[in-house]
Amino acid sequence: MQFEELEFFSSDTPARPPAAEAASPLVRLQYLVDNTPAIIYSTVPSGDFKMTFVSNNAYHVLGYRPEQMLADPNFWFDHIHPDDAPNIFSSLALVFTQGQRAYEYRFRVADGSYLWMHDTLRLIRDEHGAPLEVIGSLTDITARKHMEQVLLAKGQEQQQLIGKLRDAHQQLLQSEKMASIGQLAAGIAHEINNPVGFVNSNMGALQGYVGTLLSVIDQYEQAASDHPALGARLQAVREQADLDFLREDVGELVRESMDGLKRVKDIVQSLKDFSHVGETEWQVADLHKGLDSTLNIVANELKYKATIIKQYGQLPQIRCLASQLNQVFMNLLVNAGHAIKEKGEITLSTGTANGWVWVEVADTGVGIAPEHLNRIFEPFFTTKPVGSGTGLGLSLSYGIVHKHGGKIDVASEVGKGSRFIVRLPMTPAS
Repeated sequence: MQFEELEFFSSDTPARPPAAEAASPLVRLQYLVDNTPAIIYSTVPSGDFKMTFVSNNAYHVLGYRPEQMLADPNFWFDHIHPDDAPNIFSSLALVFTQGQRAYEYRFRVADGSYLWMHDTLRLIRDEHGAPLEVIGSLTDITARKHMEQVLLAKGQEQQQLIGKLRDAHQQLLQSEKMASIGQLAAGIAHEINNPVGFVNSNMGALQGYVGTLLSVIDQYEQAASDHPALGARLQAVREQADLDFLREDVGELVRESMDGLKRVKDIVQSLKDFSHVGETEWQVADLHKGLDSTLNIVANELKYKATIIKQYGQLPQIRCLASQLNQVFMNLLVNAGHAIKEKGEITLSTGTANGWVWVEVADTGVGIAPEHLNRIFEPFFTTKPVGSGTGLGLSLSYGIVHKHGGKIDVASEVGKGSRFIVRLPMTPAS
């Protein structure tokens, strides 16, 4: 499209620059407009914003001749990408109050593809303030948009990498913490083992001594039965000492002490089994033994809230990192205990199926909301109050099970409880 009273410049080839001294101002202006990077256009200031002028460079940018764009009253509206049009149409009237608007949108070009355009519209008023026309400037910003998308994608990728690094760092800290706890447990177990060992030995000897002393007393009483005076004196001592009660009670005390020592020895052994300090190599282990040792570790936390039900099946020993699997069992058991508000049951089930061994931890707790089920294995995700959990327990468990070539699934119903099932291959991949 040309200015009035100007010779028509072909839109197929760029116009040659007119000699400055020979060209009229309008010819010079026509040349500048046709060769500017931006498409200059004007529209009526109402209705469908029908175009009234389009600079000739529209052909080189969009592939349309200016006369094509002017002939169709709806040309501008009809060529805006359908996804971008609503935002423009809903706010276009603001140009009459603000005087100027700018948009970025996709515009369909002659070959059917879309270019990103930056469009600045400015309202021109006459001397009375009435809208006269809208002048616009269209600039191709496709390259910039592509670069922004590339940068955005790289930025998102970097954020994901940063997030993964942060998660890995936190998981490493948590793993180191668990390793430290394991070392501490092993150290405590070692320190307790020595005194428990000699106390147990002493209690065994004491039990024998008590038996011997009671036997001696019985023999004294039997020997004194032939001497009434001595027998009467012994009887008085016997009654004063309440020997019958002592005889019964001392035996019970010794038995209870021996039972208590056995429990301490079992706990110490559980600490040693749980920690497996220095274990870096895969080895064949008994999962039931790991479950039982972990149960002993968390027994104090569970005993007032849950009844433990064992439904163990037949499990082969499998090649694994036993201490890490014990961490998984501990996380699942502790979570099950936390899910039970007052009193409930935790059921441990095991079995085999199709080349896999499985361990299920089921509770009768509050359950997990459906909207949380897909997120519970995310690092730092927790539904516990602030300060009550790190949100790393299940994430670490997922990672450990995945390292073993296994999988961990969850099923839950709000108000009825949850079931976590750990499946491990009988023969892990090398």
